[in-house]
Amino acid sequence: MELGLRERKKLATRRRIAAAAAELFAAEGFEQVPVSRVARAADVSEATVFNYFPTKEDLVYDGMTDFASAVLSAVRERAAGTSVLAAFRAAAVQPAGLSDEAVARIAAVARVIAASPALQARERQVYDGYASDLAGLLAAEPGITPWVTANALVGVNRALQRVVHEMALAGRSGEEIAAATVEQGEAAFDLLARGLGD
Repeated sequence: MELGLRERKKLATRRRIAAAAAELFAAEGFEQVPVSRVARAADVSEATVFNYFPTKEDLVYDGMTDFASAVLSAVRERAAGTSVLAAFRAAAVQPAGLSDEAVARIAAVARVIAASPALQARERQVYDGYASDLAGLLAAEPGITPWVTANALVGVNRALQRVVHEMALAGRSGEEIAAATVEQGEAAFDLLARGLGD
């Protein structure tokens, strides 16, 4: 379905704010850049920035929360007979390639996060919320220990994000990163499917 004019304008504003933030954070560091500078660079008011991104940290982690929401939706709306693991796996392991531009953006974000205790704390908070939401979703599932299952699944997701960041920082190509992510993701989910007993 095609977006209306108002929605397209809002999306363009959101992208402009995120791009301005990414550029400033990459150049100067997350802690060194106030939201007022992001607003000026995006040609919007500071209030507008906060309308789109409730916290400064959300300027970095907004895509991560969108991804988590998409994975949770895939588990919630899975077809009858599809296991939780299979639904999560299909949503979390995507074989899509990455452009050179996307790899450069990922590397820049990884450097910003590595230099920022505030962002590292926010990342832990995002993953904790992701696992908590998944555990809540799984609470009614028969034969599942919700917290153990949720943390195991989200742990794989977290490990794959680390792979992507490390490879992007090492200058690997988008194709190499995509292949490694799929390979390691499939191996991790195979391990969970078999269990850790052996």
